[in-house]
Amino acid sequence: MMKSNLAAVENASTSEMGTVSDISSVVSPIKMQGKDVNVFYGAKQALFDVNLDIRKNQVTALIGPSGCGKSTFLRCLNRMNDTIDICRVQGDILLDGEDVYNPQIDVVELRARVGMVFQKPNPFPKSIFENVAYGPRIHGLARNRSELEEIVAKSLQRAGLFEEVKDRLDEPGTGLSGGQQQRLCIARAIAVSPEVILMDEPCSALDPIATARVEELIDELRRKYTIVIVTHSMQQAARVSQRTAFFHLGQLVEEGNTDDIFTNPKDQRTLDYITGRFG
Repeated sequence: MMKSNLAAVENASTSEMGTVSDISSVVSPIKMQGKDVNVFYGAKQALFDVNLDIRKNQVTALIGPSGCGKSTFLRCLNRMNDTIDICRVQGDILLDGEDVYNPQIDVVELRARVGMVFQKPNPFPKSIFENVAYGPRIHGLARNRSELEEIVAKSLQRAGLFEEVKDRLDEPGTGLSGGQQQRLCIARAIAVSPEVILMDEPCSALDPIATARVEELIDELRRKYTIVIVTHSMQQAARVSQRTAFFHLGQLVEEGNTDDIFTNPKDQRTLDYITGRFG
């Protein structure tokens, strides 16, 4: 049964990706918003009054020197900062206009809607199949084994990993190369049908070839998902994003269309950073 599901997905997925028109030239609606976001780690303030719109089906790159607050802001978007006891978040983080810090919000459900891919690939010590099947299984997204197999196959296809692993799904995910492991983690994230994918320096541990493959994947995925990526590489931000936000010392200095940020920044600090004068 698994092979028939894989074949069906293999035949359908290419046409599915190919039918989506390029949306980079249109103004996308706002998917998430940060409004007057302040973050404290104990007595130390890490973010200061950050206001940022995340637009649907676009890649928003967060750039800036180490310790500037970009990863802290990213972790606010799906409440990963909740896992840090001394962390306190003020302000509003909205997903489709709804405050994700509302006490009524189910954090597990939120993190299914706003998935995350971390800096270092972190596959579970399970088979490739079980890595991807884990989320759909615990969220009850499949009624039977056949539906679960279809979700796994589609997720691997969308993550650009299907052809490489379809004949060894029972092998450990930890046995894959670094780049393959990161794409497996992306497949695991999209298996629960998220609306937003957060990526915290997803290529920093990868070689140039694997990095290029993940960057191509990001460009494909934005047609279906909204993506926010933290990166130290300004070249990567320029290649993969439609919008860029520059953070410095816990402040959002400026944000806008990526081309404008890199060719005509409004703030001297942005110009100094992208020209290598600091950072």
